[in-house]
Amino acid sequence: MLFNSFSFLIFFPIVVGFYYLIPSRFRLIFLLLASSYFYMAFVPKYILILFFLITTDFFLAKTIATKEGANRKIFLFFSLLANIGILFVFKYFNFFNTNISDLANFLHWNYSPALILIALPLGLSFHIFQSLSYVIEVYRGKYPAENNFLTYALYVMFFPQLVAGPIERPGHLLPQFKLQHDFNPRNVRRGLERMLWGFFKKLVIADQLAVFVNATYANLPSDGITLIVLMILFTYQLYCDFSGYSDIAIGSALVLGYNLTENFDRPFASLSMADFWRRWHISLSSWLRDYLYYPLVLGWGKVSKVRLYSSLFITFVLIGLWHGANWTFVIFGALHGAYLVIGSVTEKIRQRWANFIGLTKMPKIRQAIQILVVFFLASLASVFFRAENVSQAWQVMSHLGNNLENIFDYEYWRQVGRGLGLWRGGLGMVTFIAIVTMELFQYYQAKYSDFYFFDTKPKIVRYGWYYTLVLTILCFGYLGAQTFIYFQF
Repeated sequence: MLFNSFSFLIFFPIVVGFYYLIPSRFRLIFLLLASSYFYMAFVPKYILILFFLITTDFFLAKTIATKEGANRKIFLFFSLLANIGILFVFKYFNFFNTNISDLANFLHWNYSPALILIALPLGLSFHIFQSLSYVIEVYRGKYPAENNFLTYALYVMFFPQLVAGPIERPGHLLPQFKLQHDFNPRNVRRGLERMLWGFFKKLVIADQLAVFVNATYANLPSDGITLIVLMILFTYQLYCDFSGYSDIAIGSALVLGYNLTENFDRPFASLSMADFWRRWHISLSSWLRDYLYYPLVLGWGKVSKVRLYSSLFITFVLIGLWHGANWTFVIFGALHGAYLVIGSVTEKIRQRWANFIGLTKMPKIRQAIQILVVFFLASLASVFFRAENVSQAWQVMSHLGNNLENIFDYEYWRQVGRGLGLWRGGLGMVTFIAIVTMELFQYYQAKYSDFYFFDTKPKIVRYGWYYTLVLTILCFGYLGAQTFIYFQF
């Protein structure tokens, strides 16, 4: 069930109404049933995979908690095998088998790949990572094994974040299921406000940008300026699509009284690529930092710069591969890994250069340059995220320098806009205004260190903001049920 569908518009109020009307002792089972229905609205039979993983990890974690020494590692291994094995079969088997076949053909070996013709269950990577975080935390002794099967099942299946996160840790979400959540008008209002903001980003910005981006990618031009604008538009589309989903997830959970992890923190205001990944897809980057990067760095012998950099690069290659079984995603991750390694290696050189040319005496200008560079590098990597294959990505990358001499030609920019379809029906201007509005809102959100800074404003201002968002969505939003980009992961 898509958040931006008519079905969810009916489903969510019914769930909220029944949740607060029924006795508190029945609420967890009701939420679990509602979450099961939500997931089965996509492909019903795939709930059996979730049930298998939930049952397996629940009992393995309980066993780990009762064991000592090497025996604990055996049961942790079984959990890793079950989760990663299912993820590999559904998501990566065909990718690796096809590449083995290509290698065999190159070496003139006789090998016929066996491919599995099955669809990837929605959100498989998300709930597997969430399950693994629970088992690993129990293994490390940082969280006790859960005794209530229904509570643990809901931890994995909680519908607001079931399909595309945020990826929750057991210490943050599980204790919330053990509390009684009475109706709280403030939580409901704030949750609805957060959902409204997510729908604004998804329907008014992301889905409208998708119209321009998809049409242009279907018939790629060779003009460099058009391609640069295209990759910037997709970067905003990707951000608004995924952060919009996160806002709706966080908001819908808050209406029910639950607090989910923040997943984005103004990533386009980052001053470095390391800063970017502290702000972008926070739940994934922090998960891989804690459960992959730190073990790689600290797991074998003395920590050295070579190990730090190689572990960092490996982590980001795997971040890319996590996104999808395609070489484009591997390159996407490798690019970000290279950005971070190069940024770390050259940090002192860049600082000396900034001192030499006097940038350190102009901090605002320096920050603006850093923000623009980080945004451009992120947009450059997003080409591989969006492209269907490496050839298409290279087609974009290899033509970025074409016709840049026209960058100051106003008439040329009008032609670029026409080529992208930005002037059609005025939607390009509406989308531009929506992006500016979003950036201004996020600026004040950071300034006040509070998403809900409108709470301190007069009611006429606060409700004027709500009504403006609603009217903008109804008048200019893409109201077709356009799927979320991260559902494929």
